[in-house]
Amino acid sequence: MPRYLSLVRIDESTAPAEGPSPEMMQRMGELLEEITKAGVMLDTAGLTPTAQGTRVHWDGANVSVTDGPFTESKEVIGGYAITQCKDKAEALEWASRFVKVHGPEWQVTCEVREIAEG
Repeated sequence: MPRYLSLVRIDESTAPAEGPSPEMMQRMGELLEEITKAGVMLDTAGLTPTAQGTRVHWDGANVSVTDGPFTESKEVIGGYAITQCKDKAEALEWASRFVKVHGPEWQVTCEVREIAEG
Protein backbone atom coordinates (compact mmCIF):
# COMPACT_ATOMS: atom_id res chain seq x y z
CA MET A 1 0.00 0.00 0.00
CA PRO A 2 1.26 3.47 -0.80
CA ARG A 3 2.43 5.90 1.87
CA TYR A 4 1.45 9.55 1.92
CA LEU A 5 3.02 12.60 3.50
CA SER A 6 0.56 15.24 4.66
CA LEU A 7 2.14 18.63 5.21
CA VAL A 8 0.00 20.77 7.47
CA ARG A 9 0.34 24.43 6.52
CA ILE A 10 -0.76 27.22 8.84
CA ASP A 11 -0.60 31.00 8.76
CA GLU A 12 1.42 31.85 11.88
CA SER A 13 0.23 35.46 11.74
CA THR A 14 -3.43 34.46 12.19
CA ALA A 15 -3.05 31.36 14.38
CA PRO A 16 -4.23 31.81 17.98
CA ALA A 17 -1.33 33.12 20.07
CA GLU A 18 -2.21 30.73 22.89
CA GLY A 19 -2.11 27.76 20.50
CA PRO A 20 -4.76 25.06 20.19
CA SER A 21 -7.64 25.08 22.65
CA PRO A 22 -8.18 22.11 25.01
CA GLU A 23 -11.35 21.27 23.04
CA MET A 24 -9.43 21.18 19.77
CA MET A 25 -6.73 19.01 21.32
CA GLN A 26 -9.40 16.59 22.51
CA ARG A 27 -10.95 16.40 19.02
CA MET A 28 -7.47 15.95 17.55
CA GLY A 29 -6.64 13.17 20.01
CA GLU A 30 -9.87 11.34 19.19
CA LEU A 31 -9.22 11.55 15.45
CA LEU A 32 -5.59 10.45 15.80
CA GLU A 33 -6.71 7.49 17.90
CA GLU A 34 -9.23 6.54 15.20
CA ILE A 35 -6.61 6.82 12.42
CA THR A 36 -4.16 4.76 14.47
CA LYS A 37 -6.73 2.04 15.23
CA ALA A 38 -7.56 1.91 11.51
CA GLY A 39 -3.91 0.98 10.91
CA VAL A 40 -3.34 4.02 8.69
CA MET A 41 -1.16 6.32 10.81
CA LEU A 42 2.59 5.67 10.68
CA ASP A 43 3.86 8.91 12.26
CA THR A 44 2.62 12.41 13.06
CA ALA A 45 3.78 15.48 14.97
CA GLY A 46 3.40 19.21 15.23
CA LEU A 47 6.39 21.45 14.66
CA THR A 48 7.77 24.31 16.72
CA PRO A 49 7.22 27.87 15.42
CA THR A 50 9.48 29.19 12.65
CA ALA A 51 11.13 31.48 15.19
CA GLN A 52 12.85 28.34 16.47
CA GLY A 53 13.75 27.02 13.01
CA THR A 54 16.80 27.35 10.80
CA ARG A 55 16.99 27.22 7.01
CA VAL A 56 19.98 25.79 5.14
CA HIS A 57 20.12 27.02 1.53
CA TRP A 58 22.32 25.90 -1.36
CA ASP A 59 22.56 28.31 -4.33
CA GLY A 60 24.66 26.04 -6.53
CA ALA A 61 27.95 27.32 -5.14
CA ASN A 62 27.47 28.28 -1.50
CA VAL A 63 25.63 27.16 1.58
CA SER A 64 23.92 29.78 3.74
CA VAL A 65 22.29 29.24 7.12
CA THR A 66 19.51 31.55 8.34
CA ASP A 67 17.81 31.43 11.73
CA GLY A 68 14.06 32.05 12.02
CA PRO A 69 11.62 33.59 12.24
CA PHE A 70 11.02 33.78 8.53
CA THR A 71 8.81 36.84 8.17
CA GLU A 72 8.53 36.53 4.40
CA SER A 73 6.63 33.25 4.83
CA LYS A 74 2.86 33.59 5.02
CA GLU A 75 2.11 29.88 5.24
CA VAL A 76 4.50 27.60 7.12
CA ILE A 77 4.52 23.90 7.82
CA GLY A 78 3.04 23.47 11.29
CA GLY A 79 3.07 19.67 11.36
CA TYR A 80 3.02 16.50 9.33
CA ALA A 81 1.57 13.02 9.15
CA ILE A 82 2.75 9.91 7.34
CA THR A 83 -0.07 7.53 6.53
CA GLN A 84 -0.35 4.26 4.64
CA CYS A 85 -3.61 4.17 2.72
CA LYS A 86 -5.12 1.97 0.04
CA ASP A 87 -5.17 4.94 -2.36
CA LYS A 88 -5.02 8.71 -2.62
CA ALA A 89 -8.78 9.05 -2.11
CA GLU A 90 -8.46 7.47 1.35
CA ALA A 91 -5.48 9.71 2.20
CA LEU A 92 -7.51 12.77 1.16
CA GLU A 93 -10.48 11.66 3.27
CA TRP A 94 -8.31 11.45 6.39
CA ALA A 95 -6.72 14.83 5.57
CA SER A 96 -10.17 16.39 5.16
CA ARG A 97 -11.24 15.08 8.53
CA PHE A 98 -8.02 16.39 10.06
CA VAL A 99 -8.47 19.97 8.85
CA LYS A 100 -12.10 19.97 10.06
CA VAL A 101 -10.88 19.30 13.64
CA HIS A 102 -9.56 22.88 13.75
CA GLY A 103 -11.93 25.60 14.83
CA PRO A 104 -12.91 28.67 12.78
CA GLU A 105 -10.02 30.63 14.29
CA TRP A 106 -7.54 28.50 12.30
CA GLN A 107 -6.66 28.64 8.62
CA VAL A 108 -5.22 25.24 7.78
CA THR A 109 -4.15 23.68 4.49
CA CYS A 110 -3.08 20.07 4.25
CA GLU A 111 -0.94 19.17 1.24
CA VAL A 112 -1.08 15.41 0.57
CA ARG A 113 1.67 13.82 -1.49
CA GLU A 114 2.46 10.19 -2.20
CA ILE A 115 5.90 9.11 -1.03
CA ALA A 116 7.97 7.84 -3.94
CA GLU A 117 9.02 4.26 -3.30
CA GLY A 118 12.22 2.79 -4.64
